[in-house]
Amino acid sequence: MSAVNGRKEGGALRDAGQSSASSTNRAENIRVLIADDELPARQRLLDLLHKDAGVGAISQAENGAVAVEMIRAQRPDILFLDVQMPELDGIGVVDAIGAKEMPLTVFVTAYDEHAIRAFEANALDYLLKPFSDERFEATMARIKARLDERGMREFGKRVLEMVSREPAREQWLDRLVVKAAGTTRFIRVADIEWIEAAGVYVTLHVGTKEVLYRAALNDLARKLDPMKFVRVHRSAIVNIEGVSHLEAISHGEFEVVMKSGLRTRISRTYRAGLEKRLGQSL
Repeated sequence: MSAVNGRKEGGALRDAGQSSASSTNRAENIRVLIADDELPARQRLLDLLHKDAGVGAISQAENGAVAVEMIRAQRPDILFLDVQMPELDGIGVVDAIGAKEMPLTVFVTAYDEHAIRAFEANALDYLLKPFSDERFEATMARIKARLDERGMREFGKRVLEMVSREPAREQWLDRLVVKAAGTTRFIRVADIEWIEAAGVYVTLHVGTKEVLYRAALNDLARKLDPMKFVRVHRSAIVNIEGVSHLEAISHGEFEVVMKSGLRTRISRTYRAGLEKRLGQSL
């Protein structure tokens, strides 16, 4: 339902005043459709729209039936719609598309009584022929404000959708498989008070028991829930739930006393990580 270089195709027209380069440069700007059966009326709007740097592609329809087809095909941002057209008038176009599916619509009419019908059809504004440049500019300002509001609402909806989505949960280890002397044991991670580096192994402190587990401390740390297990030293990770209290030593270092009575140390290097996890200073 489009025409190129001003040729008519089924009653649809495209603004011949736009070069192909101009169309490309304005592809992200406001898309406009003018629906009016009178050429001078369409030309008046074209001349004014060309002065607006915010306007991109401009299409034309010379009757209501073609306007309906172009609205469905092109989904313009703005529609300047003549109220009084032969066969299918402006109100008929709204009825055919459905008020909720209409683009932002400005009715153009030569009769005051049609303006009332325009607002009954949920028009954004109306232009009473003949209208001044100033009246048109006021309408465009209103259009742009409404487009900005619509854009912000859509952006807000997207943000809400993003924050409401449940984040993908990391699969933290909840059991460690320990093999020794022909047996395989399952150690509940929640039962581990703290973990101590021991070369290519780590020592799991489970209550008062020590269990040797083959894994580098750095590798194991990445597989444990950081909300529960916190690095306090280059050679130690503690389970927050297993901490009884801290005892200050010196120079910003603390000794960690576990509920079992066992002790390890918080170095100055890792103190900030623990404070971040706790949400407060030590």
